Parts: sequence; C-alpha cells; structure tokens
Amino acid sequence: MSKSKHSSKNGSTSAHKSTEAEHKKTKEAAEKATSDVAALMAPETVVVEEPPPKPNYPQYRVKPGEPISLADIDPDASEHYQKKRDIKEELEKQRQRLQKLQERLYAENQRSLLIVLQATDTGGKDGTIKQVFSGVNPQGCRVWSFKIPSFEEASHDFLWRYHQRTPQRGMIAIFNRSHYEDVLVVRIKNLVSENVWRERYHIINEFESMLTLNNIAIIKFFLHISKDEQKRRLESRLQEPDKHWKFSSNDIKERLLWDDYQAAFEDAINNCSTQHAPWYVVPANKKWYRNLVVARTIADTLEAMNPQYPPAEEGLENIVIPD
Repeated sequence: MSKSKHSSKNGSTSAHKSTEAEHKKTKEAAEKATSDVAALMAPETVVVEEPPPKPNYPQYRVKPGEPISLADIDPDASEHYQKKRDIKEELEKQRQRLQKLQERLYAENQRSLLIVLQATDTGGKDGTIKQVFSGVNPQGCRVWSFKIPSFEEASHDFLWRYHQRTPQRGMIAIFNRSHYEDVLVVRIKNLVSENVWRERYHIINEFESMLTLNNIAIIKFFLHISKDEQKRRLESRLQEPDKHWKFSSNDIKERLLWDDYQAAFEDAINNCSTQHAPWYVVPANKKWYRNLVVARTIADTLEAMNPQYPPAEEGLENIVIPD
C-alpha cells in the first residue's frame, strides 16, 4: 500500500471515530437533560417531607415498562376521603400553592409547564380546569381545546397545530384534549391506517422529549370514570335545562364505542408514559377527589421545579418615592 493510500485510510478511520465520539456526546447530553427533568417528575421524592403524600398521587403514575389495565383501576377510589367536605380545606391549600408557584414561574420566565387532560366524554376535563385553577392569574395560564382540525391544520403534519400552542417561557398551558386525539379518534373511526397511528406513539414520545429539552415540563392526566358514571352524567345533562347545551346526540354514538375507546386510551398511556413526561390515571368518579389529586400533583411538580424570582435591581433600598 502506498503512503498516500495508507494516510487516507488512517484519516478515514480517525474521522469515523471522531464522528462516533461526537454522536455519543450528543446522545449523553440529551439523556442527561431528560433524566434531570425526570427527577422533578417524581416530585414526591423531592418535596414531600413525610411520604406518602396526601392524597397519594404517585400510585396513579404509570411507570415506563409497567403497562396498566384500565379495567384494574377503580374509578371510584378516593383513599380514606369519604365526602367532599373532607377535602375542602386541603383543596384550597393546593389552589393557593398553585397561585404562588405560578407567579414564580411567570416571574422567572425561563421554563414552562404543559398539562394534558384526556378523558372519555363527560370525564370532567372542563370541571377539573375550573376547580383546580380557580384563582390562578390568567395572565400566566392558557387553556387550549382541540376539536376537529381545520382544513389548514389537516394539511400539515398531525403535531403542527399542537406545537403552536405549547407554552412560552414562564407560562402554564393546559391542553383540553391534545395530540393524543391522533392515536384515539383516528384509530377508532378508521381515519388513518393502523400503520400510521401506531407510528405516532414513537413520534409523540420524540415530540415530548423535544419539548422537555426546551425547558417545558409535561404532566398528563387521564381522568378515569366508569361506564355507569358516564351514563349518570349524560342523564343529568338531559334532565337539567342549564346543561342541555352540553348534550349532543353524537354522545350516544360515541358511548357505543366505549370498549374501543378504553383500549385506545390504554395503549396510548402504556406506549407514551415516560419518566420525563408521565401519565397519571386519576380515579374521577368522585369529582372532588379528582380535583384534589390533580391539584396536589401539579403543585408538587411546580415546587420540585422550584422557580425563582429574578434578582432585584441593585440599590432599591436607597430609592425614595417622590411626593
């Protein structure tokens, strides 16, 4: 072999090793960033002085690699709490924590929080938002509801419309329905092929990982109600004139697909609950218990994130406000 050929070969080998080293560094940096966030996504290990917390929200978090069956989770569960009055003071305490922590997050203006709410019809997404975020400054919180995509939205990739609504720095964004609709409704209504919606689990995980790397913490709640409870809530909408606007004859058609939806929710949760973007399956037959679990989970997560007020301008102690 000539000297030039030998040098060329050595140079190629050296470049290959350099590329491998760079790839390894890049991968390690991303893994460290997501693992750092993952530590905050188990906030009971950071902020709870006497575990387990009350309510015991960690029991509802779906651990990666440990698939759950919705049929095995009791939607009537409420721990030792028996009545709404049992949690009245504690819920107010968590609301006040949320208000203060949201203010700090907004003032810090470095990170943000995305909260995903999914449920079957009548599952309580609207009620959860109303009850949990009562008193939170709307200046630092946005709620986005996703319905049938517009022509423009449908002309882009399925994540396009959701990505536009992710929270900017300092903000909390609440998705009332979310990107998970694109592995739920489209699956049940056969709007896309099985190959397409199955690929989306991976795409969603990559999307949420990307958001995490951009300082957006993600918490996802599935509000778990029973079929009997859904029937009661639909009947209530029919019986109360003030609730008629909430009822649609399409609700009956969707109810007939209950088992299909349960299977689709279960698969989405099991495929997309990660350490840095966990799913919680919250028993939601008792609305008051649901509210407490969601409020405490969010408040503890924000406290684990520990947002800080920015440093004050120097010399404030010497300023005198003129008459």
